[in-house]
Amino acid sequence: MASITIRNLDETAKQALRERAAKNGRSMEEEARLLLTAPNLAPRRKTLTNAPIELLHHPNLESGEVQPLSSMGYDSDELATKVSLSRSITEEFAGFPAAGKRVLLIISGGIAAYKCLDLIRRLRERGVHVRPVMTKAAHEFITPLSVGALAADKVYSDLFDREDEQDVGHIRLARECDLMVVAPATADLMAKIANGLANDLASTILLATNKPILLAPAMNPAMWEHPATQRNIQTLKSDGCLFVGPSAGEMAESGEAGTGRMSEPMEIVEVIGNLLDTRPKPLLGKRAIVTSGPTHEPIDPVRYIANRSSGKQGHAIASALADLGAEVILVSGPVNIAAPKNVELVKVETARQMQIAVEAALPADIAVMVAAVADWRSVGEAKEKMKKENGKGPSSLKLTENPDILKGLGHHKNRPTLLIGFAAETQNVEKHALAKLEKKKADWIVANDVSVDSGIGKNKGGVMGGDRNRVKILTKVGIESWPELTKTQVAKRLAQQIADTLFTKSTAV
Repeated sequence: MASITIRNLDETAKQALRERAAKNGRSMEEEARLLLTAPNLAPRRKTLTNAPIELLHHPNLESGEVQPLSSMGYDSDELATKVSLSRSITEEFAGFPAAGKRVLLIISGGIAAYKCLDLIRRLRERGVHVRPVMTKAAHEFITPLSVGALAADKVYSDLFDREDEQDVGHIRLARECDLMVVAPATADLMAKIANGLANDLASTILLATNKPILLAPAMNPAMWEHPATQRNIQTLKSDGCLFVGPSAGEMAESGEAGTGRMSEPMEIVEVIGNLLDTRPKPLLGKRAIVTSGPTHEPIDPVRYIANRSSGKQGHAIASALADLGAEVILVSGPVNIAAPKNVELVKVETARQMQIAVEAALPADIAVMVAAVADWRSVGEAKEKMKKENGKGPSSLKLTENPDILKGLGHHKNRPTLLIGFAAETQNVEKHALAKLEKKKADWIVANDVSVDSGIGKNKGGVMGGDRNRVKILTKVGIESWPELTKTQVAKRLAQQIADTLFTKSTAV
């Protein structure tokens, strides 16, 4: 009945239904059925729509208003659990550039198809709508049931599906997305795309689309290196298709190794995020230096002077500035976290090495000195491990002051346009930060209380090593206090404030 109804609609109504269905993550037929049966929807079933995982509501099909899950039959304990899960997901993946975008994922027949289950999950938890299409061969490796459950949408496979093709479903699938992703992209399917073949649903959609196509190849190394495959790759690239991978490594076949492994799901997620990133880039053309982490000042070959800095805040700021278009040089002390992939990383160990790296990166428009640089170092590093000597008490350790990197930049001939320092304090936070602002000739000081009893973070364990922060921004004109946020949120807010300040300065000139 739904298909007959759709065919009888005029083009305006059909387009409106198409947009509504896409927004709610359903096919036009499913949307039409729900609309036709809306008065009987009182006892709602607990079903998922193809919406970001954190979406804890359901559209009212009659009014278009959002209804809470409590109105759908969820009890209060279940709702509380879902709300808690939603908040953690929202915080962790807030700001993913492709959130809210629509990806049509074409899964073809290869052993790497199993990776698509994780790919779907990773995309959906970041707020990306995923609509899956499976080739007949893909059914031999993973089931439509698994794919559909993770995507929370119908799995499309049949070009001649009587219901879907009533309104030329393959054209609709080709157009109702922001990006088409083929993973794994087998040699067979790539050959079809390159030569314009369209004898099943997947190849027909790929030929009919006007959207970008991202291919994640996966095949045996001999197949990848074959001249026919390489010709097809060149054709696809010249036609505008984009590629991620393949990687080199062990194959599924015993004793086989080489280039042909499908990229890992998180690599594909990152590429998708970059391709669908339509956010403004106010820092495009600007150069930023960010320092992060602790420094290690050696005492002997075994021991060193350090602090509890994890580098999480500095790394997050570097990433946030890069997201706004800046060219970022991240100078990092020893940390146990990965550097953002959209920055240039310079690894150092000591304060003196960090100073050299920072000054080598000048000139710059922005400098954010987040690193917790050790104030002191040993006068001379012992060549051998210092040993205890019975009866003689502890060995004496002579210290000398490390270079002040922030102060050096404040007085440098190539001083950055905007110079920002951090002040990690355990008492009299504002007093010490204001003194630092003046002494170091910085434009801003970002001050925070890093004492264990600051009440910040999970289990109120403090800022150092944690994922949350509460800062104050001190300038010559005043103090701005921010609430407790995740370090990622602090970074994004600070990066945007930097962009706004530089824009104001440029327009005032």
